[in-house]
Amino acid sequence: MTTLKGPGIFLAQFLGDAAPFNSLKSICEWAKSIGFVGVQLPSWDGRVIDLQKAAESKTYADEIKGIIEEAGLQITELSTHLQGQLVAVHPAYDSMFDGFAPKEVHGNSKARTEWAVQQLKYAAKASQNLGLNAHATFSGALLWHTFYPWPQRPAGLVETGFTELANRWLPILNVFDEHGVDVCYEIHPGEDLHDGVSYERFLEKVNNHARACLLYDPSHFVLQCLNYLDYIDIYHERIRAFHVKDAEFNATGRQGVYGGYTGWVERAGRFRSLGDGQVDFKSVFSKFAAYDYKGWAVMEWECALKHPEDGAKEGSVFIKNHIIRVTEKAFDDFAGTGSDEAYNRAVLGL
Repeated sequence: MTTLKGPGIFLAQFLGDAAPFNSLKSICEWAKSIGFVGVQLPSWDGRVIDLQKAAESKTYADEIKGIIEEAGLQITELSTHLQGQLVAVHPAYDSMFDGFAPKEVHGNSKARTEWAVQQLKYAAKASQNLGLNAHATFSGALLWHTFYPWPQRPAGLVETGFTELANRWLPILNVFDEHGVDVCYEIHPGEDLHDGVSYERFLEKVNNHARACLLYDPSHFVLQCLNYLDYIDIYHERIRAFHVKDAEFNATGRQGVYGGYTGWVERAGRFRSLGDGQVDFKSVFSKFAAYDYKGWAVMEWECALKHPEDGAKEGSVFIKNHIIRVTEKAFDDFAGTGSDEAYNRAVLGL
């Protein structure tokens, strides 16, 4: 068994224009000062990395890695959540998702998709240059607007949608394979890969591609009323990244899973800072230890109530206290009587 690595922190929600959150060096020094040992980098934010440059220049990648290591940290993964979203976008969402891409491709969905695909390919090479073996992203969605079948879905629609999604991702997965990096899809509402069934549909379409892996985040499963512990039992061989994020779901007589278009504070299901929600993290970390998960435990902070800096400080301690240092021996070794084939046969009366 392996003791998983952590605590790490996803920097996306903390970057800003004021110190110490406005440069890679200063935000890493801040993260280290509150107990983190790893950082997950949002590859779309130029304050921490130039993704294309990291892909094309090993020297630049080494410089980025050096800044982080000088602060006493390691890179856990790169993230292309925003770019991955743009690999597949239904036209109904075009104007809202244009904000994830450069202005020169706004209003041009074909050019935006091509830009997103190239970004993912840069991420594969950049990850290799940085010595990483896992990458965090979203799948994008062509079918999400039909997730509740009213009016009923036309026959074959889901098949066509997943075939197209797979066709867009297969070349990307192959590039990641060339560079020795797993693509870890965060299973998330709003994505076509939003639960186990939808992931399995996709996996079948990409011919069970070895690099089509998973980022596990139990908070999204709490909000879907999906059994997040069974999920680990079913998919542990494909889980290569882990967002430690808490959530709570408190249905009322007025709202349930869909939330009634309310804001995050008023929703029946909402994300919380670590320890303030309902996720059974003791069981989650126990399962990761038992299944020999070798990756990182990375805090993703999203809470409608608590200040992010407080959430981060508490989160580093929370993860550290939940990481199980796995045992190197069995608890009953003291009572062992030795063994060889002849002795075993004798015990069996053979």
